[in-house]
Amino acid sequence: MAAHNILLIIALYFLVLVIISLITGKEDTNEVFFRAKRQAPWYLVAFGMIGASLSGITFISVPGWVETQGFAYLQMVLGFVVGYFVIAYVLLPLYYRMNLTSIYQYLENRFGDTTHKTGSVLFLVARIAGASLRLFLVAKVMQLLIFDELHVPFIVTVAITILLIWIYTFKGGIKTIIWTDTLQTAFMLTALVISIYLIAKNLNWSFDDMVNHIYNSPYSKIFHFEDYNAGNYFWKQFLAGVFIAIAMTGLDQGMMQKNLTVKNLADSQKNMRWFSIALLFVNLLFLSLGVLLLTYAAHNNIDLKALEISGDKIFPYLAVKTDLGIAAAIFFILGLIAAAYSSADSSMTAITTSFSLDILQIDKKYPPEQQKKIRKMVHIGISVFFVLILILYKLLIEDDSIISSIFKFAGYTYGPLLGLFTFGLFTKYKIQDKLTPFIVIISPVLTYLIAILPEKMDWQYRFSFELLLINAGLTFLGLWLIRRR
Repeated sequence: MAAHNILLIIALYFLVLVIISLITGKEDTNEVFFRAKRQAPWYLVAFGMIGASLSGITFISVPGWVETQGFAYLQMVLGFVVGYFVIAYVLLPLYYRMNLTSIYQYLENRFGDTTHKTGSVLFLVARIAGASLRLFLVAKVMQLLIFDELHVPFIVTVAITILLIWIYTFKGGIKTIIWTDTLQTAFMLTALVISIYLIAKNLNWSFDDMVNHIYNSPYSKIFHFEDYNAGNYFWKQFLAGVFIAIAMTGLDQGMMQKNLTVKNLADSQKNMRWFSIALLFVNLLFLSLGVLLLTYAAHNNIDLKALEISGDKIFPYLAVKTDLGIAAAIFFILGLIAAAYSSADSSMTAITTSFSLDILQIDKKYPPEQQKKIRKMVHIGISVFFVLILILYKLLIEDDSIISSIFKFAGYTYGPLLGLFTFGLFTKYKIQDKLTPFIVIISPVLTYLIAILPEKMDWQYRFSFELLLINAGLTFLGLWLIRRR
């Protein structure tokens, strides 16, 4: 598929997003930007959150992960479902009762200003790193498929990427994102289903043939109870999934900001229930797509190893560079863009919200009109920063499976947040507020030392995503040590 045709698809896609932003962004106020005036329909939020949760990482990495991990990722997804129910019935009631805009305002009420800002900084570091990694993956793919052929430098690719997000979010903020995420999730799921259909058609399979092949494939093994030392051992993955969901969704301003736009707690909980169930089935479809992609390559004598195609490169290569058809290429591009931007736009809005309210505290220090000006300046600054960090990743990262990197990094950044909120919810102690930053620095350092210990000591056991729990536990212990009686 020619690069200029792909470029035309992208241009038309963003034209639709800009039109939506013009309709939804007529009221340029902080109340609209931060909370959508708490008038968002719960079903739109639930559907849009699917795309925001999956992102371009899931769209590319999960099918690519099947090559080495099979369906083991589904063990973690089952943990996600449990974690989302914990969010619905433990965290959301707290956020609604306190009428929060930024969820980290809870930490100020519970512990003090230093802990409040520390929690916000943890989120900012985690979200900027995670969102920029996701964008980096998509920018790399777009560079490979389009901009290399047009001789456009990578720096221009990422600048255009961030500029387009800024254009359709700078006025309407979260209100615009709720509607654009709904559209983008629809595009992503359509691309997923059509990709599966086209591969099955190429292989001359009926629906039953396809289901039977996936079910009987050696890649489709889900549960691993054999070796507790292994990284894919069930209880490691499942428990990690529970707490990753709580930390990366329930303690994440970007995801909770969407939930807090719903008018009441009951509807917000309904949103989380439907979202969690839908996400399980969508991930199952992505893993099934991974099996079909490998089968398609083998059936058509495409030697992926000889071509040095693996991990994140499998889906893009087979969809765009082979004889799967023009429809496969078009829907892959649409699905990839939709998945990537539904996550990136909410990240930039959430980071703007947290920096404005938690760090600058504009709602406490400035009149409404000045608050709006500062928020817009912050939004521009965050956009520029994203461009710089994406260029830095280009120089440093060569990993072919970024989803694993994101979850590992989450263990070091969201772990202290999980420890802070757990201590706040399940104890009645106050703490020495000024010492909190030292605790959240020491805990990840100790977690890292624990993580490398098995390798240094030549043990069979290998840590996986359970490092999140270790980090949270160390943070909880540190807060216990600085408690005030």
